[in-house]
Amino acid sequence: MSDKKIIIIDYGMGNLKSVYNALKYLGYIGVITSREDDIINADAIILPGVGAFGEAINNLKKLSLVEPLNNAVLEKRKPFLGVCLGMHLMAEDSTEKGFNRGLGWLDGHVVTMKSSEGLKLPHVGWNDAEICDKEPLFKNIEQGAEFYFDHSYKLVCDKSIVLATCCYGSEVVSAIRKNNMFATQFHPEKSQVNGLKLLRNFLNYAESH
Repeated sequence: MSDKKIIIIDYGMGNLKSVYNALKYLGYIGVITSREDDIINADAIILPGVGAFGEAINNLKKLSLVEPLNNAVLEKRKPFLGVCLGMHLMAEDSTEKGFNRGLGWLDGHVVTMKSSEGLKLPHVGWNDAEICDKEPLFKNIEQGAEFYFDHSYKLVCDKSIVLATCCYGSEVVSAIRKNNMFATQFHPEKSQVNGLKLLRNFLNYAESH
């Protein structure tokens, strides 16, 4: 087991246990927490999430997590991974169920996906990744590898930070990187072998930083 302290942020927005179990399978004991001290002393931080953007950002504020997250991720540059809703929260804002400001870590916006003929929303299930940049998150992952998605909104951002996309009626940003910050629209903890490979790559990055 690694002695790295991997924090899984608990802000009442789901799928914490599945992330914990994936980390344990890879030899890491994740700490599910909403304590400021844990965030500040973390070696790496994972922000998962399932649900609505507005409720999520309000929960982070109510739990006084925004300031310690800003300190750990933006100032101390700790390795960070946002998953699904966790990626959306990094953006400037979202139009999901009204307009809400995000953490503002990315120059990007979360907008509703438009349904196309024969394609239903939410986008639920397996879709392949068009990988733009393999290092480090997609190292040893084949082009077109499949990951598990579950969302009705998507991130729109500058292509310079996009690591992978998929197509669901239109192009969807599947993964991004900005400095020490990584995020995926899909759920690596539910994506079987490819998801475990991606998590391993993030953890390897955390080990080296």
